[in-house]
Parts: sequence; C-alpha cells; structure tokens
Amino acid sequence: MRSTRLAAALLAVLSATAHPAAATAAADYERLLNGAFDTGTADPWWSSAGVTNRVTDGELCASVTGGTTNPWDALIGQNGVPYETGQSYTLSFDAHATTAQNVVAAAGESVSPYRGIASQTFALTTAKQHFTFTFTSTLDFPDAGNGQLAFQLGGQPSDNTICVDNVSLIGGVKPPGGVNPNPTKKVQVDQVGYAPGLPKRATLVSAETTPQTWTLKDSAGTAVASGKSTPKGADTASGDSVHLIDFSSFDTPGTGYTLSVGADTSFPFDISADPIKKLRYDSLAFFYHQRSGTPIEAQYVGDEYARPAGHVNVAPNKGDNDVPCRADIACGYTLDVRGGWYDAGDHGKYVVNGGIATWQLLNSYERAVRTGDASAFADGTMNIPERANGVPDLLDEARWEADFLLKMQAPDGMAHHKIHDANWTALPTRPELDDQVRRLSATSTAATLNLAAVAAQGARLWRGIDATYSATLLTAARKAYTAAKANPAKLADPNDGTGGGAYSDDTVSDEFYWAAAELYTTTGDAAYRADVTGSPHYRAAGLNTDGFSWGGTAPLGDITLALAPNGLPAADIAAIKSAFATVADQHLAYMERMGYATPYEGADGYVWGSNSTVLNNAQVLALAHDFTGAAKYRDGVFEALHYVLGRNPLSTSYVAGYGEQAMRNAHHRFWAHQSDPTLPTAPPGSLSGGPNSFLQDPVAARLLVGCPVQKCWVDDIGAYSVNEVAINWNSALAWVTGWAAEQVGRPGCEVSYNAHRWHQGQTVNVTVKNTGKTAWAGWKLAFTFPGPQQITGGWSAHWHQTGHDVTATNLPWNHTVAPGGSVHIGFTASGSGADPTAFTVDGKACRTG
Repeated sequence: MRSTRLAAALLAVLSATAHPAAATAAADYERLLNGAFDTGTADPWWSSAGVTNRVTDGELCASVTGGTTNPWDALIGQNGVPYETGQSYTLSFDAHATTAQNVVAAAGESVSPYRGIASQTFALTTAKQHFTFTFTSTLDFPDAGNGQLAFQLGGQPSDNTICVDNVSLIGGVKPPGGVNPNPTKKVQVDQVGYAPGLPKRATLVSAETTPQTWTLKDSAGTAVASGKSTPKGADTASGDSVHLIDFSSFDTPGTGYTLSVGADTSFPFDISADPIKKLRYDSLAFFYHQRSGTPIEAQYVGDEYARPAGHVNVAPNKGDNDVPCRADIACGYTLDVRGGWYDAGDHGKYVVNGGIATWQLLNSYERAVRTGDASAFADGTMNIPERANGVPDLLDEARWEADFLLKMQAPDGMAHHKIHDANWTALPTRPELDDQVRRLSATSTAATLNLAAVAAQGARLWRGIDATYSATLLTAARKAYTAAKANPAKLADPNDGTGGGAYSDDTVSDEFYWAAAELYTTTGDAAYRADVTGSPHYRAAGLNTDGFSWGGTAPLGDITLALAPNGLPAADIAAIKSAFATVADQHLAYMERMGYATPYEGADGYVWGSNSTVLNNAQVLALAHDFTGAAKYRDGVFEALHYVLGRNPLSTSYVAGYGEQAMRNAHHRFWAHQSDPTLPTAPPGSLSGGPNSFLQDPVAARLLVGCPVQKCWVDDIGAYSVNEVAINWNSALAWVTGWAAEQVGRPGCEVSYNAHRWHQGQTVNVTVKNTGKTAWAGWKLAFTFPGPQQITGGWSAHWHQTGHDVTATNLPWNHTVAPGGSVHIGFTASGSGADPTAFTVDGKACRTG
C-alpha cells in the first residue's frame, strides 16, 4: 500500500546507509516489475493523490499537481518489493522532467510503522539522464510482502511532468518466485459449504501410502463422524500427493464443521443449502457494481462500494456520450455509448465479452422458465434500482448491457468491437475520476454476430414482457446478421491492445452458427434455419471438453436449440442433448483421476480465466443432468463449485467474501485496497480468473516460477493474468450457482411415465415420487415433448402446454407429498411421438423409473 508516512520517514534515513556492505555477494536478481514499461501499461506502479501515471513513448510519465509542500506529498511507486537484511541493492533508472526539479528515490516499508531503508535525492533536468544508487537493506521483506520502492515528486510550486524509464533494482541472494504467500492447509475443503443430501468430499495432502483416519468435528469441537481416507498418490495438476476423504454419510445441517487428520485441520465449513442460495444473488450483484454511466448507490451496495457515475461527461471524465473512432479508422461519425458494464478491472467495454456474459444471464433465465424455477429471478429478488418495475430482475440487469450492445451498432449494421481509454487506465482510478479520452475501435464480424445473437435471444424473452423493446431488439439482430454476412471476415486487429485488450478472433464460423440459432429459434425463418443446419457446428459438432468462451461460441447455439422449442427434427435435438452427456462423461472420467476434482483437465496448461473454463464446463454437466436426470452430472457440478470455493491446492476460495481464505485483492481500478487503503477490496460474489500457468503478467512471473498448473495463482492486485475479474467469468458463476441453488431447494424426485398409444393419440399415466427427506408443500412437474403431441385433457393436476413444453402443478388435495410418497396424475394427448426423457420438479431434475 502506498503511504506518505513511509516517504516522510525515509527522509530521516542517512545517506551513510547507501553503500555496498553486503556480507554475501548479491546475485543479479531483478526485484522490480515492469520497469521498462514495454507493455504499454504502468501496472503495478501506482500514483498518489495529485499524480496521474501514463505510459507515453515507452516511459512512465507522472503528471504532478503543483502547490505541495513536501517531497512526499506526491508519489509514484511499487509495492511488494522484496528486500533481504544485510544484502546490497542497486537502483538504476533514466529520468527527465518538463521543468527541472529534485526528486527522492526511497526504499522502505509500505505499512505502519513505515520503516525506512534508504533514500537519495536526484536533480532532474529537461534532458534524460541515467541515475544509480546502491544501498544495503536493514529490513527483510519477502516477495509480495510490505517492501516498497517510491519516487517522491512533490514540494514544487507549479505543475510538472516527471518521466522515468528502465527502472531496475538488482540485488539480494534469494531467487524470486516459487512460493504463493497464502498459507495452505493439508486438509482441503469447500470453505463455504456442502449441501445436505449431496456427496461431501475433501482432499488430504499426504505422502502416506496407507489410509489415514479422519475426524469430522462440529463447531464445538465434538467429533461427529470419522473414517479412513483413500490414497490416490501423486496428482499432476497440483503437484501434491493426495488422499480422498468422503464424508457423505454425515448429513446433519450445521455451521462451523472442520475435518481433521492428525494435527492437521481444515478451514471451517457449513453443511447447508443456504450459502449457495446466497451466492446465486451475490454473483449477480457483481454486474450492478460494474455498471457504467450510472451512480452505484449505497442503498444497493453499501457505503463502501457506492460511487458516482463513471464516464457520463462530468469532469474530469471526457464521457461516453459522443465517442469518435480511433484516428487511424476515421469512421466519420460518433456514437453515444453510455451505459453497459465495465468489462473487467479496467474501464473498457467490449462487445464480444459483453455478448457471452449477457447471453449467459439471459440463458439462465430462459432455462429456468422452461425447465426450472424462474421465480428465483422475479421482480424484487435482486438488490438493483429496477427491483419494483414489474420485470424479472435478471432481465433488468441483462438489459443494462443489451442496451449498450445496441448503441455499439454502426449505421451500416456492423458493431464496433470495443470502446475504452486511449491509453491503459492507471491503477487505481475510480471510474468518475478517469480523465482520458475514449475511442471506438473498428467494427468486426465477431462483434456484429454477438450483437445479432444476444438481440435475437432478448427479443424472444422480452416478447411477452415489453413488445416494443422486443421488436427493437429483433430489428437490430436482423440488421446485424445481414451486415455480418456482407462482411464475413472483418476480423478484430490483434495489435489493437493499447488502452484495452485486443480480443482478436480469427475464426467466426462459430459466431455465425450461434447467431443463426438464436434468430431461427426466435423467428422460425427458413433462411436462418438453413444457416443453422448447414453449419459445420450443427448438432453440437463443436462441443468438446475445451468448453466454450467468448472466442468459441458454437455451444451457445446448441444450448438454445436444445432448450427452446423450434421446428428442427427431434432426432437432431436428441443428438445435441446426447453430445452434452458424452462430453460430460469425459469430464467425469478425468475428474475421477484428479486430486482436486474439477471439470478442466488443462493438459496443455491452465489458461487465463481458468475458473471460467471450470464453470462453463460445469454448465455442460448441469445441462447433461437436465437432459438425462442422471445424478452423476449433478454431483459433478457441485464438485466444480467445491474446487472454486476452496477445495483446491491453494486452500483459497476464488470468490470474494466466501470462505475464511477468500480472494480479496482483485486486479481492479476501484476495488483496489491493496494499492490504496481508502478503496475497498473486491465485493462478495466476485470471481477471480484463477490459475494461469502461462504467467502473463510481471507479478505472476516473479512470484510463481515453476508452479504446478493449479498453483499458478496469487492474490495480488498487480497479477492481472491470474487475479482479474471479468463479466464473462462472473456470468459463468451466476449461471452455475443459479442452477445449483435450484438443485438444493427441493428434495429428490423420481418420475415414472407410462404411455398407452392408439392411432393418432395416447393416454399417459405419470407417477411422481418424493425421494427426499422432507415433505413437499406444493409442486410443479415439467417436461418437453420430443414430438408433436398435444394434450387434450388431464386429471389430478393443472396441465398446461406451450409448444413442446408441458407443466403440471398440484391441486389443493395433492398439495403435500410426504417423504417416500407419490402422486398419480395423467393426461390424454393427440398425435404420435416418442416419450419425454427428462423431468423436473420445481426445477430439480428427477430420476426416471
């Protein structure tokens, strides 16, 4: 954390400490990150109040407001700098100033008591000069500890700009990296909770080859269960030798349970359905926090996270209301692109990331309407300003981004790829304090198809809620799809990475398939159907264990075709559903071999945003459960959540606010407490990107050298390649936790379906059994006809059919179903067709018998 108190304290450090006096020869270990500023970003260099950092022509240039009294009144610096007591360090840098002035370079401690190590004054002129400074450390700080290197730039009467480059700190004898500073446990559990009635598993780190005795204790420390672990041996992904602990037989709800093996004890956890139900809404709250163009109000997020509207043309913002294209594009118009969600930890807004994130929220709602319980997303269920407007809150939140996507549509129907600051935004910078100009990048085929897909999907969902808005969305979707077909290979520039990520994608056949699937499902038009069935991705041909992402969207089209009624052949829909089960089986197969079961093998390494891959693959497992009713897929989803919430080799919950050792220091311009103690940490429900074995930022590269793939993560604000947040990662968390909350909301069920057919008709008797441990107080059965059957009459339930979708709800006399009890209902129907294969009761998939 930056500190003016540190800077003041360092003035008392005598220059006598600035000489080489190390007892051991120092190695050439570089201790600073991003000192050459070749990446175009200043991260992890921070600036104090009155100072703005900007990378210009490969230098870090700090604009300093004049009128300060002391040198330490204006600072730039870097935290987490390692120092070793008694070791020699040499600081070197190039620097110049618009107006000649003195600056102070200072090494020391970033937190109380703000001890100093060494400092020296340098006279800067308008010409670039090279400076060097050697000292011996009197303090000891490990990697990612409280060591700091700062430049004091204040004490000048007038504004000035100081530029530094090639900043290097060489010294010490301990090699950098290799250790994650978070403490780890030997007994790894989901730190949040295990749901009653579902499997409960943990991982023991142990090289022992024989089973070990485990003990489950309640919050009072009383043993309530015990057993033996199962040795599994070496686990490649984590680098650990592990055992499996299965304590599923214990099912008593409670809080503060712990698992112990010998002297080793896990973090505490609950046995309860409540945490996952709460996380369903906190994961969605992330999107309100990320809204651009509107104040984030304390009544919805609390005082700590409230902030004024960002990028609404109020100084110092330049605003998003009249944004031109980049100068090299010269599109000849400006767009009003206020609103939408900030994509990640910066202030950029990207159509291709906004597309999949919005789709995932809308799909979560559509799935709940068709096969689950949409009441969980009804008006008033979320803490947002629109919570009393008569529209489901999940749709309200999704509309905030959908409206932005519409604004990104150019006059010719194409969509601009992104909009963000002209240069990378300094860390930290609250959105309303961002003073950079905003620029539109070029239109792209991928962005245009994202707009077409989401707008078509939205038109379908808003049709019965807001017909005018539905029509607006469909018009934009049709226009975008037509424009994309006219420009089928306008790819995003992979070098457009200044001020925002490039998000380049050189294959867009998947986006064409996805958009066509959404448009066909919404309109039934033959032209869109032909594009769907003629695509190489048809019938889930593109679905595999790599999952889906913003750059691989074909499975999104498959999911829509499998869930929403359409006129495609029943055999083709069955093939799509079968593909989900096939891929889900592949996930389960390698999860069975893993020490920390998660649906992501990562044979070639864990990628940037690996946690979103885990959760998107968990969505595949969840849909396989929806389509088949098989409990093994449901259990796989919860295993994925257990990994994300703490049952992993780092003993860390990757979701802020959930678990005793949860992510705090997300890479974010506002949730930046690690850089500025006046700012908050990441809010509850925010998902870290997770392990990334490619170490694509300076902090990760310094701290995590040689890490096993599941250990390539650190909770550091500067480690953007492992600890950033993003809308498309949180949308995956929201989809999966929304689905999981449904599963724990109701005891188990089993459905028997017996049809007696005659020419052009059938009579069906259905038995619905409560296989859980508590009584049902009301129930709703749902299933989908694979053929053209139409219900003509029914008994013992209220029967309703929309297209292929059928629901049956209880009558007053069979409202309650005791554990082990059954209700017997039935109907008559016209038309032939195969039996439905998947059934739900109140959104929870049932076994078939």
